[in-house]
Amino acid sequence: MTVILAFAANLLVAAAKTVAAVLTGSASMIAESAHSWADTGNQVFLLVAERRSSKRRDAAHPMGYGREAYVWSMFAAFGLFTAGAVVSVMHGVQQLIAPEPAGDFVVAYVVLAIALALEGASFVQAFRQAHESAQRLERRTLEQVLMSSDPTMRAVFAEDSAALIGLVIAFTGVFLHQLTGSPLPDALGSILVGILLGVIAVVLIDRNRRFLVGQGVTPELEKSMAIRVLEHEEIERLTYLHLEFVGPRKLYLVAAVDITGDLREHDVAVALRRVERELEDHEIVEEAVLTLATPDEPALTFETGTRPQGAE
Repeated sequence: MTVILAFAANLLVAAAKTVAAVLTGSASMIAESAHSWADTGNQVFLLVAERRSSKRRDAAHPMGYGREAYVWSMFAAFGLFTAGAVVSVMHGVQQLIAPEPAGDFVVAYVVLAIALALEGASFVQAFRQAHESAQRLERRTLEQVLMSSDPTMRAVFAEDSAALIGLVIAFTGVFLHQLTGSPLPDALGSILVGILLGVIAVVLIDRNRRFLVGQGVTPELEKSMAIRVLEHEEIERLTYLHLEFVGPRKLYLVAAVDITGDLREHDVAVALRRVERELEDHEIVEEAVLTLATPDEPALTFETGTRPQGAE
């Protein structure tokens, strides 16, 4: 719903900004138009990311398709950088070198006001989703956006935030252009919008890169998952735990454990498989692999009072 709402808002805003850019000739409006079209295209990538990453794992993909979300979100971030940031900066520089007259400023103000309302509605939805996730994990909202394993939520939140800031920059550029008669503020506004989009794109690219190459989990999540393992009556102690994100809110879990008692080999194998299946019943564990610990390996210790956390 967050992505669909963002797509609809960006499509309407992009069309309106394009008309305003043609009528006014404002550099800031042209930059905002490029920004909105880039955002609209990015929502398509994010919808593909959501659809492909939700497919169930199969023989060809034993870890599932979760990392598809990071691949397609990476495409969206590159699109934001090239179609939004580069175009905006280039046009702003062109306006500084060879300024063109602008007019019909009222049209620009009306379109910016409409865009503010639509982008604001989209941002409210993205903020609500991020805030609810942050509350569940007892984090600040911005912290959750940066740390979340969900790239589409992060992308929509970042793009909507950049859109609102960009609208303020564009309004300032257009207003100063009208007030002073100089195209300089308008051109600088276009360049600032481009720089803003470039920064957002680089942050999104970096976050997706981290998850693609094997993003580790937070100490709190590691502790919570260790407690989930130790809660099983068959498990006496835990000596090794590896957790890795293989998609949004999906973990690959590998652990070395001691089985309670001194069971026969057959009974040990059955107990390990039973615990693996029970762990995989949790929606956040894509696959669990348990192996036996040796007697000389020290046990991992965790506070038993830790509240179990999800892989948000």
